[in-house]
Amino acid sequence: MSTDQNKATARRLLDEVWNKGNLKVLDESVAADAAHHDPNTPIAPGPEGMKQVASLYRGAISDLRFEVQQEIAEGDYVVQRVIASGTQRGDLPGVPATGKYSKIEGVVITRFKDGKVAEDWSLFDQIGMLQQLGVVPTQAEMAAKR
Repeated sequence: MSTDQNKATARRLLDEVWNKGNLKVLDESVAADAAHHDPNTPIAPGPEGMKQVASLYRGAISDLRFEVQQEIAEGDYVVQRVIASGTQRGDLPGVPATGKYSKIEGVVITRFKDGKVAEDWSLFDQIGMLQQLGVVPTQAEMAAKR
């Protein structure tokens, strides 16, 4: 597949799966044995693992929105710097619904093979999200308590 086709697939995954909740796209775009690397959320391999994670976050943040800020592609790799935002109306693991809005940055690196996701790495500002949700104190809040 071409670099442009890989970029189009990476963007489609963000828009269809994360923004719209269309999980069927994962079956056609993610290899059955695709490896997912995310230090914040362990993910099982293949499309089923991604479906579980997308369902978890979309269930807790129904207005979840991903916006690509920058995208770089070379060979089989696509790197996207994104902003994820939304209001937590449902529970996340260990975090009851707060009703608060958060907006965080993240990076997703996707490796493609034969037009499908073969492996991906994602890293998002989880601490920033938890601070915005009021679950973890900010540095300013901690300093004010001293």
